[in-house]
Amino acid sequence: MTLTLGMITTDTSDAAALGTWWAEQTGGTVVETNDGWFVTVQLPGGPMLAFQRVDDPTPGKNRLHLDLGAPDLDAEVQRLTAVGAQVVAERSMGDFRWVTLTDPDGNEFCVANH
Repeated sequence: MTLTLGMITTDTSDAAALGTWWAEQTGGTVVETNDGWFVTVQLPGGPMLAFQRVDDPTPGKNRLHLDLGAPDLDAEVQRLTAVGAQVVAERSMGDFRWVTLTDPDGNEFCVANH
């Protein structure tokens, strides 16, 4: 038996708002809203993202995060911060650069040149 990726789920206090935010940032489409308690977003050519409303989201650093790519890292970081993301840190390893950010709910994710 082999596992396959169904979706990547994030806990949040507002599944509709966070799901819509991520759909807008990734070019994805909100495909299910389930009365705002469980929202799914289909990424173009990729997996599904899901956002699940919970009363008490897990505090602290994410144990799982998204690593995203963009052709122009600096322009993408500027675009994301203009719509509510916050920069945590800019990092590099040799010629490879990436930026760690948080979404409007405080969930960390990274963006790198690709």
